[in-house]
Amino acid sequence: MKVTGFSFIRNAQKYDYPVIEAITSILPLCDEFVIAVGNSSDDTLQLIRSIDSPKIKIIETIWDDSLRKSGAVLALETNKAFDAISNDTDWCFYIQGDEVLHEKYLENVKYAMEKYKNNVEVEGLLFKYIHFYGSYEYIADARNWYRREIRIVRKNNFITSYRDAQGFRKKDNSKLKVKLIEAFIYHYGWVKDPVKQQAKQETFHKLWHDNKWVENNVKQQQEFDYSEIDSLAIFGDTHPKVMLKRVSSSNWKFNFDTSKKHFTLKNKFLFEFERLTGWRIGEYKNYKII
Repeated sequence: MKVTGFSFIRNAQKYDYPVIEAITSILPLCDEFVIAVGNSSDDTLQLIRSIDSPKIKIIETIWDDSLRKSGAVLALETNKAFDAISNDTDWCFYIQGDEVLHEKYLENVKYAMEKYKNNVEVEGLLFKYIHFYGSYEYIADARNWYRREIRIVRKNNFITSYRDAQGFRKKDNSKLKVKLIEAFIYHYGWVKDPVKQQAKQETFHKLWHDNKWVENNVKQQQEFDYSEIDSLAIFGDTHPKVMLKRVSSSNWKFNFDTSKKHFTLKNKFLFEFERLTGWRIGEYKNYKII
């Protein structure tokens, strides 16, 4: 079984992406790893080159900064890496620059890839998600955070990155048939120094909107305000080993009263209903579980 990891990145240092941790967290499962490194204003390319592994294959890319609708440039960059994967690959493992796989799930993922390798009906593997917010101590638990997404797909010409690269679909827009596996992706995109988080927000929204929208909707401030969140829970488990240095060196403070839920009456009911039943009413699903 051949497994190829893939991802894309740009300005990883400027916006404090844990991309090294992301890549190295799945590298034990990969025979090779293709990373599309976009034209950056920092030393992102050298950062990726510093990974001490012969598995790393770097593709240098130029982002289309005029493509400012629905985050489409993110899917375009994802596909550049995906298309560069050799056709003899059985499974392609996608990881974004702010996502990390805990080492305790490595065996589960490997088992699932081996189990479904020859079952052509299974087009991808679906992961569960934990979204960290504000600090490494809190996780988002409201209904607007996605619970699952595809991160492993087969290598073929029918699969493509979807919309803003959150997941995958077929090129005819049909959903992939997937198996849900017992493994979590840890998403750290909302945990970083408030100054860098604010800078990221101002730049990131430009991938979706024009300058006027950004000016009217993104607060002009030095630091991102993490307190404007409806609901959080305490994270009671361990972080992946590759993240421990980053966690211990965090130098900002964020505190949140998890007993307070800032919901509308409707969302409060839906939140409690999901907590009691495990069923998320109206959940968006970019996949078909088989």
